[in-house]
Amino acid sequence: MRFLPVLALPLLSACAVASTAVDVVTLPVKVVSKGVDLATTSQSEADQKRGRQMREAEERYGRALRDWDKACRKATSRGEACPPRPEMPQVR
Repeated sequence: MRFLPVLALPLLSACAVASTAVDVVTLPVKVVSKGVDLATTSQSEADQKRGRQMREAEERYGRALRDWDKACRKATSRGEACPPRPEMPQVR
């Protein structure tokens, strides 16, 4: 009974060696695939970026409209003409 753990020890070390060998062999594939993934943009990533740009443009336009409204109220209270209203920016 005392020899059973001693006999199992080489089997466990062989599994560890095999696992390490698999890791070493698959490492270049993982590195290349990660590089390709970083270099390319998927359609969903492009859609998310476009949506974010549109939201940011709408936020800027909303701030510009609030500023214009404030300037227009001040101008009309002084008897002057309102400044030109800002236009919605184009998102590329």
